[in-house]
Amino acid sequence: MFRWMSRSLMVRRPARKPAGPRPVPAAARPRFGVDRARHRLRGARFRPSPNCDARPDPADISLLVVHAISLPPGRFGGPWIDHLFANTLDPAAHPYFRQIRELRVSSHLCLFRSGAVSQYVPFDRRAWHAGESRFDGRVRCNDFSIGIELEGCDERPFEARQYRRLAEIARVLMRAYPAITPARIVGHSDIAPGRKTDPGPHFDWLRLHAEIEAVAPDYPARGQA
Repeated sequence: MFRWMSRSLMVRRPARKPAGPRPVPAAARPRFGVDRARHRLRGARFRPSPNCDARPDPADISLLVVHAISLPPGRFGGPWIDHLFANTLDPAAHPYFRQIRELRVSSHLCLFRSGAVSQYVPFDRRAWHAGESRFDGRVRCNDFSIGIELEGCDERPFEARQYRRLAEIARVLMRAYPAITPARIVGHSDIAPGRKTDPGPHFDWLRLHAEIEAVAPDYPARGQA
């Protein structure tokens, strides 16, 4: 159609920069938020776990720890994570469950591969997720951290929807608990090196922080603040 147009009249468009994550329209985002009166995540199913206790200082919430979990190992789906945190795991359902039948653990949240989110412990309570751990010179990270499990394992990539959910939730937690900064979003392996490997080699930290920036343009890069 435009063969008659001379080269001098044709306008060259500047080369496009590689596209990063696009900001998510507000209408398309789940309505996550923190109910500060009950320290619960709005938008999550609440399935209370008995495996928790009082924090030494309920106001000291300054670390976000990312975990990975699959039950049985390497398998996804089913009610087993809920049962583990409720102490109702049936040891007859799988041979591995007999090995962990006495385990008493929990996490504040779990982000499933389907995109569903469950909460097991209110944020002002101490969930039993970190075990023996150390961060920034402090031990017993359960005292001052929020634990988030991702349904996953060391051998498989995580789902895109899990990164989106984690970014959205991390952002609302940072607003509710400002002592959690980008530099204080870590993996279980960071606070228990040599003992734990999760969230594992397939977890993309750069992607997580880019996703947080997409939903919160004022978010600083990891390592700052």
